[in-house]
Amino acid sequence: MKIILLAAMSSCLATAALADPWVDYTPAKGAYIKTMVHVEPGKIDDYLTNVIKKVWIPTQESAKKHGIIDSYVVQVKSDIYGPGPNVALIIHYANRAAMDPDKARDQAMDKEFEAIQPKSSEPAVVAERAKYRTVLSEEIWNVIEYGK
Repeated sequence: MKIILLAAMSSCLATAALADPWVDYTPAKGAYIKTMVHVEPGKIDDYLTNVIKKVWIPTQESAKKHGIIDSYVVQVKSDIYGPGPNVALIIHYANRAAMDPDKARDQAMDKEFEAIQPKSSEPAVVAERAKYRTVLSEEIWNVIEYGK
């Protein structure tokens, strides 16, 4: 039995070693930023309407207008009471160069954000949000494409 298991494992490892980027798959341009959040279940509606709709979405629309991102989505886990994240905020950058700083663009976006949420109110907003929301991770994910 051990010999069969070892043979199967060796076959899997050999197959994995033969994969060739640009032949077997293609790394796509761009990247997804996925922010995984845990919101207290009784506060999800508040979070979606008072934070996401009023602050996060206008910020993403500004990023789209300035050509930084091309799409974004909010996802809510079906089982909001389970462990781990129950809200996912996903942003797609069409290319990684859009992540580079640009003084004029960034300062224009700062002014737009100031209109959405004045800096003077930010400490209170952040403190209130911290009572029911925890950011668990923020990750960059790459897309892999496969030919037909």
